[in-house]
Amino acid sequence: MFIANKISLHVIGEKVLLNPILLIYFTVSFIILFVFRLSVKEFFYLVKEINRRTSKRRILILGIDDEAVAFANGIIGNAAIPYSVVGFLTGRTNPKQATLLGRPIISKDKFIDTPCEELEADGVLINKNHLSKEEMTFWVNVCLDKGLQILKTPALQKLRPEKEGFNLHKIQIEDLLGRRQIVLDNEEVREKHYHKNILVTGGAGSIGSELIRQIATFTPALVVVLDQAETPLYDIELELKESFPDIAFEFVLADITNCERLESVFKAHKFSVVYHAAAYKHVPMIEENPHEAVLVNIQGTKNVALLANKYEIPHFVMISTDKAVNPTNVMGASKRVAELFVQALQNKEGNKTAFITTRFGNVLGSNGSVIPHFRKQIEKGGPVTITHPDIVRYFMTIPEACELVLQAGTMGKGGEIFVFDMGEPVKILNLATRMIKLSGYEPNVDIKLVYTGLRPGEKLYEELLSDSTKTMPTHHKKIMISKDPSMSFTEIEALTTQMYEVATQGDKTEVVRLLKQIVKEFKSNNSEYETLDKKIE
Repeated sequence: MFIANKISLHVIGEKVLLNPILLIYFTVSFIILFVFRLSVKEFFYLVKEINRRTSKRRILILGIDDEAVAFANGIIGNAAIPYSVVGFLTGRTNPKQATLLGRPIISKDKFIDTPCEELEADGVLINKNHLSKEEMTFWVNVCLDKGLQILKTPALQKLRPEKEGFNLHKIQIEDLLGRRQIVLDNEEVREKHYHKNILVTGGAGSIGSELIRQIATFTPALVVVLDQAETPLYDIELELKESFPDIAFEFVLADITNCERLESVFKAHKFSVVYHAAAYKHVPMIEENPHEAVLVNIQGTKNVALLANKYEIPHFVMISTDKAVNPTNVMGASKRVAELFVQALQNKEGNKTAFITTRFGNVLGSNGSVIPHFRKQIEKGGPVTITHPDIVRYFMTIPEACELVLQAGTMGKGGEIFVFDMGEPVKILNLATRMIKLSGYEPNVDIKLVYTGLRPGEKLYEELLSDSTKTMPTHHKKIMISKDPSMSFTEIEALTTQMYEVATQGDKTEVVRLLKQIVKEFKSNNSEYETLDKKIE
């Protein structure tokens, strides 16, 4: 650079290049400025992250027992948890002590009377396992009225300091509708599944997958998960292999209407129990496509049941529905025909399989049920759609339903239709209102409620499964045996074969007419098939 400037100065009388010192000055200045701007940016993000980590939500813990103290200590001692304990709540009118862990103890009466601003809390942590349904409802209602977020306690081990990703979860509607855990005869259930080969059809569905999770805890030799839905089957495969690495699973993509494909599965394994959960369950969809109900719910059940009979599987347990009781829609009627076939097969000459049916109502959070539907509508900002303001349904949790299925399947000798105690009915309007409030919104203010009218085949009230006039008790207080009439195998076999032939031709009206011929109590409601009832009368 120095030589170039000398030559240029001699030839044209001017320097063409900058002085090296000046160039170095500009370069160093640029680097310093760049590093400074980068440092400011990184410092800004660092401050933002520190602020995020230190801004904790203030919570009150319901309870002053040892477990409440353990939860409080777990939260206080874990800096990664984005919550801080500001006090304790108790149902006692006059608690003996004023503070716990240096935080105030607030009585129920004081909590009710104190305005939310004075409580200086953002939410309440509740251990629902220590509360009755009535107590749970009371505390949730008070918290909702005060606009406080309601959180539920996790497992205590999740409060360990190394669990940096830990977070408390909001109370869900399932927590309020669910009932206390039922008591199973675990030894009897374990003996039935221990080191046995088990088949679950519809294994990727909400009921089938939960059955598998519970069966896996009893150390079976093999669980074959059969389903025709490719993506859900893949999803449950990933979950089960991670959750139960020591259990052998086989995942079969197959349709229960394909008898040859099904038989290849039965030939390959000597099953001890078959749980048949595969079915179409969506009432309005099946009302529009009754022939599919025949092909899957009836013929599919026949295929699985007949193979269980042929290969002398000791136990066959079918999952049915309360909609099979005095059905008002095609789906319920098709499940009732499936029940009749399975029950009749029990009495077939030479049968060595115990054919058992379990019947229950709506399960919380199952695919296609009202709760996930409402949840999606709330997430989108509404409106929440309800078919009728007076519509009522019975609910139980998926785990509870599956526990009862396992227990009933173990109790059954063959030919029984077991029905479950579904508890108290729930008004769907109240359910929707409670879900909106739990999400932090006000019904008909933030999120609208809209009535759409009853759908085809839908009824306002469902049958009470545990009606003592229609059932017989068992040794388990939540399980009864239905007194439903049965049919001979020859009769039901002939009628279902005829129905299958009609269904393959796609004649909807004739399919429904034959359903009504088999299920005399099937009376269509709010449906195009009501005219068939008038002809029969």
